[in-house]
Amino acid sequence: MDDSLSENRPLRILIADDSDSDRLILKTLLRRLGHEVEDARNGEDAVEIFRHSGADIVLLDALMPVMDGMEAARHIKALAGERLVPLIFLTSLSDADALARCLEAGGDDFLPKPYNRTIIEAKINAFNRMRLMHRTLSEHRDLIRDRNRQLLEEQDVAKRVFDNIAHTGCLNATNIRYHASPMSIFNGDILFACPRPAGGMQILVGDFTGHGLPAAIGAMPVAEIFYGMTSKGFSGSDVLREINQKLGRILPTGMFCCAAMIQADFHLNQLQIWNGGLPDGVLVKRDGILESIASRHLPLGVLGAARFDAGMEIFRTEPGDTLLMMTDGVMEAENRHGDMYGEDRLKRSLDDAGNAGSPFDAVMAGIHAFTGKRPEQDDVTLLSLEMVEEAELEGVSDGLSQSALEGPAEWHCVYEIQDRSLGQFSPLPLLLHICMEVPGLRRKSGEIYTLLSELYTNALEHGVLGLSSDWKATPDGFGRYYAERERRLRSVSGHFIRFSLTHTMTGRGGQLTIVCEDSGSGFDYRSDAAAGNNSGYSGRGLMLLRKLGHSLSFRENGTRTEIIYDWHFSEVAAREGGTNT
Repeated sequence: MDDSLSENRPLRILIADDSDSDRLILKTLLRRLGHEVEDARNGEDAVEIFRHSGADIVLLDALMPVMDGMEAARHIKALAGERLVPLIFLTSLSDADALARCLEAGGDDFLPKPYNRTIIEAKINAFNRMRLMHRTLSEHRDLIRDRNRQLLEEQDVAKRVFDNIAHTGCLNATNIRYHASPMSIFNGDILFACPRPAGGMQILVGDFTGHGLPAAIGAMPVAEIFYGMTSKGFSGSDVLREINQKLGRILPTGMFCCAAMIQADFHLNQLQIWNGGLPDGVLVKRDGILESIASRHLPLGVLGAARFDAGMEIFRTEPGDTLLMMTDGVMEAENRHGDMYGEDRLKRSLDDAGNAGSPFDAVMAGIHAFTGKRPEQDDVTLLSLEMVEEAELEGVSDGLSQSALEGPAEWHCVYEIQDRSLGQFSPLPLLLHICMEVPGLRRKSGEIYTLLSELYTNALEHGVLGLSSDWKATPDGFGRYYAERERRLRSVSGHFIRFSLTHTMTGRGGQLTIVCEDSGSGFDYRSDAAAGNNSGYSGRGLMLLRKLGHSLSFRENGTRTEIIYDWHFSEVAAREGGTNT
């Protein structure tokens, strides 16, 4: 332990008194008590001695020549700064006003003349204990301040790292509006959005239990999984399974993440939503009708993989419909009386959405009016997603992250998926990953995924399952189509879908040849529906294939489809803003 903090070490005591006899008596008495003593004849000398050598305790006569004790006390207190130096006035004064002026000047106590050894010793010991306690508290305060500064610096670093991970997506898309507190991850809230290679986007809204670094640490692997898997073409259900398994493995008992996964398909005007523990979302139709998005699942990180249900609920939409999802900070926003904003006030705000301009503005204005303060002061995370025409989001997927690894340029591979796996596993992310090993194709991930997806969907639904596109001509038939699709997938056996991929380099770029074969009975690819000659919900897939591919051909009654996709260096270089040599 530092000797300066020891209660038993000799104290440095400064005495200032113009009486030589009083000063000598007091000095002798204090030295006999074991303390180190310096003395001065007036206040000015006392200030100079304190300036150069300091003191633990100062004894000052109130009335001295040159500079009296009260003026000297003010100077000594200023020199001591934050260090506690007890000032005890030596006085024979009895006038209350005079004694009060001594205290106002910075005095801590009085020592009356003539001196009493027992009283002096008791006062010195008492003030020394006070001095040591003050020093200990000051050091603890400084330690807390340093650690708090260190924590804030660590949080700032964590937030910058997190932002580099979490803001690589499409939260800046024109159809997305959101509010999140500046340090939302340290409140436990997360909000991610990422374009899908085949178009549309996936969004994850979440709320971790707890605050501070534990919540941020949990958010980082979630961000990495979400963006990595979504950009490779995995479905929302696949991403949810992976996140749930990861959180279940790394989070301590009692910590989990309430979340909602949103998979938006603007081509089909469809939302797929999984809500696990967040407040009910609201789908605001353009005609003003509100549809509730209920929480039907437990939060992420609670259940094991075998019991976890990643099934997503499908909602039909139209351009102009708006989805609102939120964390519980919206419902729990309080006014000055401690009342919460709640579901009823949320609905009243949405009823007034026409006057506010949009559902998002209506809710934010409602929270502001209710709490009497700006929502930024609360842990509020609110997301608004407007359904729009797919063409309005052109270029959003340009922000997809790209691998730095260089892969082969000339290759051929065959991949076949069989039987029950047809209904349990999508090969599209794996096939896309293989294609993305060619550096020149990485900026074409959206088009490549669309080709693979349309070929696989056509082979599975029309070839293997024998479903008719005519069913999708109406909204009711659309629902029947996908219900029958799920039923037939559960009993599929003896079937396969085989992809053969070949890539070669050309003088201007490269050529990818994709052959998709299935074990089904084929389909009528010459019909109007297959050609895309209708305005319903079907027939658009082959039209996309013809638009994107250099050539498209069918063989063996439609069970074998081949498409050739050409890409050029100039196109890739233009999109990357440079020249590819």
